[in-house]
Amino acid sequence: MIGYITLGTNDIDRAAAFYDELLATIGANRFLEGDHFIAWAKPQGFPAVSVIKPYDGKPATVGNGVMVSLLLDSPKQVADFHAKALELGGTCEGEPGVRKEGGLNIAYFRDLDGNKLAAFTMPAE
Repeated sequence: MIGYITLGTNDIDRAAAFYDELLATIGANRFLEGDHFIAWAKPQGFPAVSVIKPYDGKPATVGNGVMVSLLLDSPKQVADFHAKALELGGTCEGEPGVRKEGGLNIAYFRDLDGNKLAAFTMPAE
């Protein structure tokens, strides 16, 4: 099971402001931070999302084909989360909606550093 996902950033303060506000909309808060990283999570036991300035000192880059997907509670929460990401300066990579493949209600966006994320809900049973 996934414990946490780390996304690279070249501007930790800018990334922190983006994720503080965005992740607060789903009840996640900072739980760990240092000089070069910050991590957010929901209550204990949930996977975490973190941002980090690369340890090797080289610029953070976006991984081709890499995407972080966040499981949310409802189609409305997916749409609201996507809208908030765009309001905070993220860019749209796919509007919220049900996809033919798998029946997921999902929305795609990129953060301020170009990292690709998805917010989704599972189909109702």
